[in-house]
Amino acid sequence: MKAWIGKTQKTRVAVVSGVRTPFAKAGAKLKNCSAVHLGVSAVRETMARAEWDYNKVDEVVMGNAGTPADAANISRVISLRSGFSESVPAYTVHRNCASAMEAIAQGCLKIGAGLAETMVVGGTESMSNMPLIFGDEMKELFATLNFSKSNVEKLEKITQFRPQWLKPIVSIMEGLTDPISGLNMGQTAEILARDFHITRTEQDAFAVRSHQRTVEAQHAGRFKDEVAPMVVEPDYSEILETDVGPREGQSMESLAKLKPFFDRENGTVTPGNACPITDGAVALLLMSEEKAKAEGKEILGTISGFTFSGCEPKRMGMGPIYSSAALLDELGMDFSEVELVELNEAFAAQVLANQKAWGSDKYAQEKLGRKKALGELKDEILNVNGGAIALGHPVGATGARLVVTLLNEMKRRKVHKGLATLCIGGGQGAAFLLERN
Repeated sequence: MKAWIGKTQKTRVAVVSGVRTPFAKAGAKLKNCSAVHLGVSAVRETMARAEWDYNKVDEVVMGNAGTPADAANISRVISLRSGFSESVPAYTVHRNCASAMEAIAQGCLKIGAGLAETMVVGGTESMSNMPLIFGDEMKELFATLNFSKSNVEKLEKITQFRPQWLKPIVSIMEGLTDPISGLNMGQTAEILARDFHITRTEQDAFAVRSHQRTVEAQHAGRFKDEVAPMVVEPDYSEILETDVGPREGQSMESLAKLKPFFDRENGTVTPGNACPITDGAVALLLMSEEKAKAEGKEILGTISGFTFSGCEPKRMGMGPIYSSAALLDELGMDFSEVELVELNEAFAAQVLANQKAWGSDKYAQEKLGRKKALGELKDEILNVNGGAIALGHPVGATGARLVVTLLNEMKRRKVHKGLATLCIGGGQGAAFLLERN
């Protein structure tokens, strides 16, 4: 796939506002909050901070991976409940971990082509509320009971019931398993750990650093511009202001006590060096650069280009290097020009594998069709405020979180170019190049 390049469009795309809810581990503070409520909270705060009229938005696009049964086109539900007019269209996109990046891409495509001037985009996910599923036997029993014409017939069907039919299928585990490779995401991380000879100690050390950087950012107030306090369902008596997940006292000793989860015998990936299942939502207000300037709006940054790339499904964690290389090549940029990088921490092994591949001429030649490596992906510019191992990874929202976090840090550091990238379950990668003048 060719990259979308901002300078070739009718207008450049500007990010005017970007806000997220606090992220919370599944089963924690946001467990009773629906994906709709999370999305509404992010959208309303984004609009409020931008001081923008709802009637001046052309369309709403939200990413979501675990579609709720009661909100099939969740973007439309979020749009209407946020206060947009019925005349404002909305649709939902799903590209696994990059669903929210796909929503941003849709905004770029429409604004860049001159089809819209202002769009609200983002993503939402309530992983706490992803359902348990009955197997075929239990579903068949319910169906036959529903169509039974008499109590006698119903009783006859009930006598066929077996207790093992009640064993549920965990939808999260099903969703995080790739049907092509037959591997769940953690198993693909184990493959990368073996490919790149990444030890358990290296992974745990990376996880500790993620928590340390995130906690430091919280204490320094570096998330205040991106995190909006939200009222918690169902009784609306509590306001959550900070992320639930980062551990101030995380240590190598505590992580060493955890057992490998995906390969019990020989594995190195544990719940401690992987991202937690998480709830959260993110929203951004995109405008044409001309519109933003005419309205006197501060521009957080512009989107110079993006691309999505495919890679081997059982090594899906390498998606960032494939998409980043393709994007930089098409932009005619050298990686040395990039001053900050946000790379989603699905697993410590996956990030470390990308770091090693980033600086490998051999990998570039064999896998990317390049003569030389992209360059060194230094710790000093990578996930400087921690990442998903501490914050969590609400699948449908994370892509937008990377963009918002990156733009705010670019503003603080007064840097010009930043790269947001992530791997995508099923064997894909996404990369966005952001700029600030």
